[in-house]
Amino acid sequence: MQDYFYTLADFISSQLRKDEIYLCEFSGEQSDFIRFNRGKIRQPGSVEQYYLELDLIRGNRHAIGKLTLSSQLRLDQDRIVTLLSQLRDQLPHLPADPYLLYATEVQSTESIGRNDLPETSIILADIIDTVQHTDFVGIYASGSSFTGFANSFGQRNWHSRYSFNLDWSLYYKKDKAVKTAYAGFNWEKIQLQNKFSNALTQLEVLKYQPRVIKPGQYRVYLAPTALYEILQLLCWNGFGLKAQQTKETPLLRMLAEPKQTFHSSVTLCENTADGLSPIFQNQGFVKPNQVTLIQQGAFHAALVSPRSAKEYGITTNGANDEESPTSLDLAAGDFPSLNIVETLDTGIYINNLWYLNYSDRAAGRITGMTRFATFWVEQGEIIAPLNVMRFDETVYSLLGSQLIALTAEREFIIRTDTYEKRSDHSSRLPGALIAAVSFTL
Repeated sequence: MQDYFYTLADFISSQLRKDEIYLCEFSGEQSDFIRFNRGKIRQPGSVEQYYLELDLIRGNRHAIGKLTLSSQLRLDQDRIVTLLSQLRDQLPHLPADPYLLYATEVQSTESIGRNDLPETSIILADIIDTVQHTDFVGIYASGSSFTGFANSFGQRNWHSRYSFNLDWSLYYKKDKAVKTAYAGFNWEKIQLQNKFSNALTQLEVLKYQPRVIKPGQYRVYLAPTALYEILQLLCWNGFGLKAQQTKETPLLRMLAEPKQTFHSSVTLCENTADGLSPIFQNQGFVKPNQVTLIQQGAFHAALVSPRSAKEYGITTNGANDEESPTSLDLAAGDFPSLNIVETLDTGIYINNLWYLNYSDRAAGRITGMTRFATFWVEQGEIIAPLNVMRFDETVYSLLGSQLIALTAEREFIIRTDTYEKRSDHSSRLPGALIAAVSFTL
């Protein structure tokens, strides 16, 4: 598809008028999707789709349109001609954009991922062999994803990756389930078996009589999947320059005087080099391999989109329009995961959180619910499931004053969204042992 996209880009260049500039982004996938229920395949399917988004610029006015590609050159060229005509008709009626900024220095790149995935039939056989005779429910998604960029200055960028994401639950009854996932670039049956074995162990505990505890503060272990939900909430205006300048960031107290900080073990990066998302964005700027957002607990740098760069007179670091991380990376700690339950001693082991939101955004205070397999631990032993509870706590407590340690082992998590296409957002996170978390209900 790379050559095909470049052919279309050259065609667009040939259709331009003298005063016109174009930016275009290609996106596509060749994916398999397989749904499971009660440990059996219920709905297999495949998707092959390609899109082209075109931004036509004249002076400080620009119009954006998107079309579906057919992979038939003549047909797609006709569609592009029609789209260009529509965008030209719109341009005179659009206001000038004072914050329009796009790359004019040509920085062409090529990153072609290796396909290390076995045939889907082999992976499905591994899954069925592992989960047979259980109420295994989930979806497996895998395949190739492509992103390209081109402009009228001659810049060409290409990015392809091959990944898989198995998002699943083991059900006991009603809302009693253990939810987990296995994602990455290299499929290993032993990794699936280890995760499945751990889930089976937790499923047995869900059969015990649930424990009810009073609201209050408790020692807590957050598994990487639970910590993921907290950090995803922080990504909502947490790390962007625009949100900082408008005082909408939930990390406002890290910027004000006196500055609040996280625990010194917290170093958080946008690690594009090791993620799924491309190293370029749709205005043609190439991202650095890493942007350190939090360094040893202190604010270090913001994500700066081209629009914010133009508005505030700062150099862009290639962030997307939302200025949200797409390849989040929290540095590992030095605490072995094998010792978690023993060191937790008495407290709450949380696998998943949901319904998170801000209860006081300016103060960095968040609230949410426990979900699925959450357990009461006593004297270093998991003894009972807990009924659903609500927590309310500041991130300065969770990742700061009350944080005891981060685990040495980390989990690679791919966002499960499949709206329009499979998501290319990923995170690499440890678990977190926390001295005290406030539960309100």
